[in-house]
Amino acid sequence: MRLQQLKYLEKVVAVGSINVAAKELFLTQPSLSKAIKELETEMGIQILRRQQTGVILTNDGREFMAYANQILDQVNLLDQKYKKQLPRKQAFSVSAQHYAFVVHAFVELIKSVNTEEFQFTLRETETENIIKDLASFKSEIGVLYLNRFNQKVLQNLFRDSNLEFHPLFHVQPHVFLSRDNPLTKKKSLKLTDLSDYPYLSYEQGDNNSFYFEEEILSNQNYKMNVKVSDRATIFNLMVGINGYTISSGIISSDLNDDKIVSIPLNVAETSTIGWLKHKQMELSPIAQAYLEFLKEHIRKYHFEILNNEL
Repeated sequence: MRLQQLKYLEKVVAVGSINVAAKELFLTQPSLSKAIKELETEMGIQILRRQQTGVILTNDGREFMAYANQILDQVNLLDQKYKKQLPRKQAFSVSAQHYAFVVHAFVELIKSVNTEEFQFTLRETETENIIKDLASFKSEIGVLYLNRFNQKVLQNLFRDSNLEFHPLFHVQPHVFLSRDNPLTKKKSLKLTDLSDYPYLSYEQGDNNSFYFEEEILSNQNYKMNVKVSDRATIFNLMVGINGYTISSGIISSDLNDDKIVSIPLNVAETSTIGWLKHKQMELSPIAQAYLEFLKEHIRKYHFEILNNEL
């Protein structure tokens, strides 16, 4: 395997076409195809899947590319130090349940980037997809919660997918609802207080198991239940139909204005929100920076970070 082959592959993946990549690399299409094919033969895997519209990474190719990017990043650091070359385009991806603090940290990360070129991706997605994204190296970091109800099932999935969970902080359940909801007059709420209001929760696609639900106490019997797919909709329904959901207690007024409030729920339950990574991957500097922004934002809401490891 040669470093040049990895650089060729990186370009092909970036543009999604061997023909386009060959033009940008000032190579002939046959020579570039041969270089990629030789790399696949040497590694014993199919890295690219050819389609009519171009090429995409296979599952093996996505994993291979994750390791290749680590090598190319290290080479780039050497080039910057000794050859004074421009830095490579920074890339980072996070998959998470629907938490405002995840988005806030992502915003701060982008503001901090000292480069004109980067490719960052934030996926607010279903719990099962978070695990799949990390296992396939589609994302570098995942964010979700564990509690006594879902812990055994999800930790088994983490083990099977070669993932490791790092706890960030413990939370007591809070109710998110509209500021105009009559329940905001109370300092804390009981489940019985909520029975006359629609319960809002995030749909989990084909896998609708309670163990994958994002909401603490999702296994309760709710009289009125509304499923949504995104955070904007759930907040709109809190205002529009006086609905509520049960979550972490962290609401970012910078992102969600002041229409939504958080009130403690009086139940004997706790959960642990944390981040996931693949066991075989070392976090990139940009991922480490994101985690620091994440922790910094969580501390602003007076939660204690459980550990400071990266």
